[in-house]
Amino acid sequence: MTLNALSAQPPFTTKDGSTIRSILDRTNAPVQNQSLAEATVPVGRPTERHYHKLSEEFYFILEGQGAMEIDGETRTVSPGDAILIPPGAWHQITASQTLRFLCCCAPPYSHEDVYILGNERCKS
Repeated sequence: MTLNALSAQPPFTTKDGSTIRSILDRTNAPVQNQSLAEATVPVGRPTERHYHKLSEEFYFILEGQGAMEIDGETRTVSPGDAILIPPGAWHQITASQTLRFLCCCAPPYSHEDVYILGNERCKS
């Protein structure tokens, strides 16, 4: 059995600007097909607009308010909202109140699969 406590996971800032705590991924569990992380986006610091060639993502909003933009369509998000981000979809999330959400990626998140508008792919 693999059981990872969120409180035991060290936070880090990703290239897209969110603060992540990996709950289950290839670095801390025998994960094969997906990853799960908690992300935090503060007011005034939206993520960089980016996409993933391979990963499909789910965001599940736990706390805060903001706006989710996917391929030019923007919607307000708040606690209890689940968001599907298909592979290849440009996306960005902006907080009007600090956002905390779960992020699930399949296949598992990797820096090599993050492409930022105007830049080459993110590297770890």
